[in-house]
Amino acid sequence: MILDRYMVKQFIPVFIFSSIMFITLLCLIDLFLNLVHYLNYEARFSEIMRASIYYIPKSFSLALPIALLFASAYTLGDLSARNELTSIVTSGIPFWRLSLSLIVIGVIMSVFAFFFEDYIVIPTFKEKNILTRRLRHQEQSKKDSNIVVKTNNGNRIYSVDYYDRVNQTINGVSIVERDTNGNFIQQIRAASASWNGEYWVFNNAYVYEWDDRLLRVHNLPAIVTNYTETPEIFSRSSVAAADLSVRDAALLVNDLRQAGLPYAEAQADYYHRFSFSAVSFIVIILSISMGGRFRKNIMLMSLLTSLTIAVVFYIMEMLSMMLATQGYIKPLIGAWFPVVFFSILGLTLVVHAKT
Repeated sequence: MILDRYMVKQFIPVFIFSSIMFITLLCLIDLFLNLVHYLNYEARFSEIMRASIYYIPKSFSLALPIALLFASAYTLGDLSARNELTSIVTSGIPFWRLSLSLIVIGVIMSVFAFFFEDYIVIPTFKEKNILTRRLRHQEQSKKDSNIVVKTNNGNRIYSVDYYDRVNQTINGVSIVERDTNGNFIQQIRAASASWNGEYWVFNNAYVYEWDDRLLRVHNLPAIVTNYTETPEIFSRSSVAAADLSVRDAALLVNDLRQAGLPYAEAQADYYHRFSFSAVSFIVIILSISMGGRFRKNIMLMSLLTSLTIAVVFYIMEMLSMMLATQGYIKPLIGAWFPVVFFSILGLTLVVHAKT
């Protein structure tokens, strides 16, 4: 429809401009926060720029909802200031139909944000953090050493000195088996173990177990197929769900649940990956309800309104996620409550939108 093409044509340039503006602002903030450390350690200009480039996807992910809110509010405000909005509505076209193209854009951007975060933001932000720590001469935490993992509902405990991600081997292995009451059954100690695709193969392994009130030791059989925990469990156990892809985050939550360990924080972060993607759609709904309210100083008022709503949303999101990770509310509620609240608020404002 001609009206939809016209709305998109008005929206796209403003969205591109606002995205560049917010991305630049976030990148400059990150650069200035680290600049003193870069200069103290005489980091090369090319490496500083590389770290800034790695941060662009993350800054775009953060700026996307604000840019959408600003662009849609400004587009409708500009139509109202030129009396085009009044002409369109009085011609018999409902306000919701006028805004339909913007709503579709919000849905598309929400889907895009989910996959963009999973496939682009997480790996590039990880590389950025690694490079920043190196340039600032900060020692990276050794996440692959001194690992303790519980499986089988907490009844099997792995203690590993070092996990080799490349070769999928574990070194300095100690496995304690317990019954459902937490009583000791046996302990396996091995110099190393390697993953053959189905189970762990132990090298130089011994078994300690009770025999008539005596703790006896004997060699572990050459082939033991009971230990089928995948290698990823040793890498997932030392990272946060927010730093993993959606698939790995779901596996982490499952690992923690099976191990009998606290998993509320990881589950809240997992749900947050979905709820945060929906923010792009929510801000479009909110902007539609406010876009026609400004007739003067449209850019300034749209910018202030966008920032105000963004601040309120992020504060509410921070509080709800904090309550969820502490166990005061369910993780699902903590992740989705701000989105549901602002959805209801946006729809209410759209119904009472001033046209």
